[in-house]
Amino acid sequence: MTADDLANFFAMLPGWEEKFRYIIDLGKKLPPYPEEYKKDEFRIFGCQSLVWLKSDYKDGRIHFVADADAAIVRGLIAILMVIYNDKTPEDILGFDIHAWLESVGLSAQLTPTRSNGLHAMIKRLYTFAENAQEKH
Repeated sequence: MTADDLANFFAMLPGWEEKFRYIIDLGKKLPPYPEEYKKDEFRIFGCQSLVWLKSDYKDGRIHFVADADAAIVRGLIAILMVIYNDKTPEDILGFDIHAWLESVGLSAQLTPTRSNGLHAMIKRLYTFAENAQEKH
């Protein structure tokens, strides 16, 4: 699945109740997050929920796992996984997530605290991609 696939699927859903149900379902399909990474070193602060994100750079691509204690936030993580997981630092930094979120209407639907948390996760991924790019 790609960001375009996700946007097209969102466009087919009739309303935000269905879209949020789909986001929650995406979150249920996240790969398990290892318990040993549920510590402050990997925690995303700025989120109302507890959120952890662990990134690794291998073979020119960034791989990450993440988890949250709230269903909607887990779904937002799943969206980020579709867009960013297993991508090069250049792909990550070159994708305009804010325009994408705006295009699917998600920006306007998130509460301020969820929006802040989502942007904190994106910022962490961008920082990791920038650091990986500098090292190689």
